[in-house]
Amino acid sequence: MTITRDIKYVGVNDHSIDLFEGMYRVPHGIAYNSYVILDEKIAIMDTVDAAFADEWLGKLKEVLQERLPDYLIVQHMEPDHSANILKLLTQYPEVAVVASAKAFTMMKNYFGRDFSENRMVVSDGDELCLGTHTLKFVTALMVHWPEVIMTYDSTDKVLFSADGFGKFGALDEEKEHTDNEGKFGILNAKEEWTDEARRYYFGIVGKYGASVQKVLEKIAGWDIQMICALHGPVLSKDIGYYVETYNTWSRYQPEEEGVLIAYTSIYGNTRKAVEILAHKLKEMGCPKVVVCDLARCDMSEAVSEAFRYSKLVLATTTYNVGIFPFMREFIDWLTERNFSNRMVAFVENGSWMPVAAKLMQEKLEKCKGITFAENTVKIMSALDEESLVQLELLANELCKEYLEQ
Repeated sequence: MTITRDIKYVGVNDHSIDLFEGMYRVPHGIAYNSYVILDEKIAIMDTVDAAFADEWLGKLKEVLQERLPDYLIVQHMEPDHSANILKLLTQYPEVAVVASAKAFTMMKNYFGRDFSENRMVVSDGDELCLGTHTLKFVTALMVHWPEVIMTYDSTDKVLFSADGFGKFGALDEEKEHTDNEGKFGILNAKEEWTDEARRYYFGIVGKYGASVQKVLEKIAGWDIQMICALHGPVLSKDIGYYVETYNTWSRYQPEEEGVLIAYTSIYGNTRKAVEILAHKLKEMGCPKVVVCDLARCDMSEAVSEAFRYSKLVLATTTYNVGIFPFMREFIDWLTERNFSNRMVAFVENGSWMPVAAKLMQEKLEKCKGITFAENTVKIMSALDEESLVQLELLANELCKEYLEQ
């Protein structure tokens, strides 16, 4: 697969995986991306997961065509990208390994050796000339590991972004095309990228928004025409959209006006309240209303939606004098990822001692920029006239700005 005239794709698709990192469902698989830059000197950009070593080495050999690689650039040490460092050096022992100092420490942990005889340590602003192509390195501390570097090819204006700008999904399930210049791209990239990139970002990178902001500042003046991430498609169009989307996500700002209602329900009474509230919000002109049953939906998708919209309603039951387990887990996911800058409202159900709303608010009070709705809906087992009035008041509060337009 040709990225540019000199940059070739040698990554692989994994359709056998069910849980990425042991927790994220990936029904469309995952891609482990690796690239080769062919110049007077040859640089390989990262390896792939251990399960695909033979496939990757075969693709690499085909691209090299009897030539020997000069450099292996290790941008990220997670095993799905670094597992084959030792195998590559066994096959090509003269290769120089280019990475951050922290990455070489991690190599010692993974492989029992730090490749001191092959080592080339790089940091912010360091450059590597391959001939026509000059590579510039930038550290990406905690995006999302401490050893990460990103690499900019100033000749072809390509950013190799490590796990940044990645998404779930194997590449052979993307709508691929090649443009008139022979560059690999993705048809309708924005639409196909955003949802699974959002889920990937907030699941894996989202805690480290401040670190992402630092990297975006470092690359702000670069002329980037293409982004080659370690997961997901090559991005060759609308680069400004992807960078600005990452800027929004890493500042924890809402992507869209709308309301996510996340709920749990035991016997259906809380669910009925949620259905009534969702209907009222739509009638009042709320631009988007999304409902997630936390006991049945994918948790990472629910978290992604919470970061997408400007308002969040949490509806649940008091359970064992606490919060129903799926709701408690959901809130933990949010707070671990620095949930911020949203309006949050509560609907609680408790047959004899409702405390869920109080406990949920306590868990979210440490989050920055959270505004709690004045109206809380309290249900004592089943909806009655009082709780229906409370639902009406909450709907009006959530839709106040839309009603005034």
